[in-house]
Amino acid sequence: FSFSTGSTLCSYELQPAEYTTDPRAAKLCPKYPVPESAPIPFFHRCAPVNISCYAKFAEALITFVSDSSVLHRLISGVMTSKEIIMGLCLLSLVLSMILMVIIRYISRVLVWILTILVILGSLGGTGVLWWLYAKQRLSASALETQIAKDNLQALLIYAIAATVFTVILLLIMLIMRKRVALTIALFHVAGKVFIHLPLLVFQPFWTFFVLILFWTYWIAVLLFLGTTGSPVPNEEGFVEFQMAGPLKYMWWYHVVGLIWISEFILACQQMTVAGAVVTYYFTREKRNLPFTPILASVNRLVCYHLGTVAKGSFIITLVKIPRMILMYIHTQLKGKENACARCMLKACICCLWCLEKCLTYLNQNAYTATAINSTNFCTSAKDAFVILVENALRVAAINTVGDFMLFLGKVLIVCSTGLAGIMLLNYQRDYTIWVLPLIIVCLFAFLVAHCFLSIYEMVVDVLFLCFAIDTKYNDGSPGREFYMDKVLMEFVENSRKSMKEAGRGGGAEGRELKPMVGADEE
Repeated sequence: FSFSTGSTLCSYELQPAEYTTDPRAAKLCPKYPVPESAPIPFFHRCAPVNISCYAKFAEALITFVSDSSVLHRLISGVMTSKEIIMGLCLLSLVLSMILMVIIRYISRVLVWILTILVILGSLGGTGVLWWLYAKQRLSASALETQIAKDNLQALLIYAIAATVFTVILLLIMLIMRKRVALTIALFHVAGKVFIHLPLLVFQPFWTFFVLILFWTYWIAVLLFLGTTGSPVPNEEGFVEFQMAGPLKYMWWYHVVGLIWISEFILACQQMTVAGAVVTYYFTREKRNLPFTPILASVNRLVCYHLGTVAKGSFIITLVKIPRMILMYIHTQLKGKENACARCMLKACICCLWCLEKCLTYLNQNAYTATAINSTNFCTSAKDAFVILVENALRVAAINTVGDFMLFLGKVLIVCSTGLAGIMLLNYQRDYTIWVLPLIIVCLFAFLVAHCFLSIYEMVVDVLFLCFAIDTKYNDGSPGREFYMDKVLMEFVENSRKSMKEAGRGGGAEGRELKPMVGADEE
């Protein structure tokens, strides 16, 4: 700089040629405008060596938090209630495990127990919220502090939301009360499945662990891609890494890989569960089951069905990517597009979302058909689609009632944890805001309950397809005996009786429970 501009930066005792060689330059020359840095290995980036730079950043962050009164109060509420939050998270885990035990041993009455408990829990939670709101509003200290006012407003919002939710829940349960017979039978058999295959409970944890490993690898590769290319000085004198040729499009490939491999890992879990449950269902003597049906299912997956899983997950990827692109376009054009364009974008996003959900459900049943017949993906998907179409009403009833009952289990855990949180955090209402702690606890409780009950939901769906195939090709006569459990056989017999009574009386309820026999005469 001195040679090019003629400026003498350092003390006149030093000549410009000595600026970088004379040991006195550290004292006689000004400090560098950029803190001393060192390169980070592999990433082609420099980071400050002096720790004080990071201390200044932390100081600025603390200053921002301190200046934001709302954010400060929310964070202080979380820190003040951290012991209660940890205890409530542990409570949600314990409640989920207890619910799984209840599902295993009293599945026959589980539906009605959950229904009653959810009704009581919803009404009780709503009543407690309104009671706390009325009590705090009538209290003389309710309006003394801003924190108390915020808690009073939060209680009113929670109480109104809980009331609306309770009314909707009761209406849905009233409509669906008669469509639980086959669901109860499938829940009972699913409980037996978990007794014989206890390792099924741990499938979400293994899947989550594998996903975490893959996402970590994906982020590391993304960082490498961000620093790939040739260093080129730009107009301002800084160095940029410019990618040329195919490297410019590698991040597209990387994003597609993220979606595809994530769906592939989830599909592997579905295939593993389907293989284990199919082995259980179609083994007449349960004492002849393999020692570890889960590991046997994993072995079959790795040896024979990886292509099936890859194709199924790729189909989901083909639908998910356009939906994500449309969502990105909608976000970028928010506030700029006209009403018609906004409506069309939302309609396309909604249609693609519905298509994705339908294909996901069809894929899961295709994996079950593959586990039964060992056919390729397209053949299995066609067979599963035919079975589902033939039993469309029963599919709708089972998925609606079964999934809804499992959803009630999740609601029960969230409501129980949230109710305990309200009672505990209520003692701190005068000096801390407990809106954020309660939200954190409820979200964690729902995630834990979902991890446990999603496997149960998957088992029920697999059992239903096995039941549909069993009743299609077998009728219980010699040589064509059912593979199903005695509970399901009782349901088939009751359905036949209902069909005969409906045939004499013309009742619609008997037609809804019509057994799936008739195609077996072929």
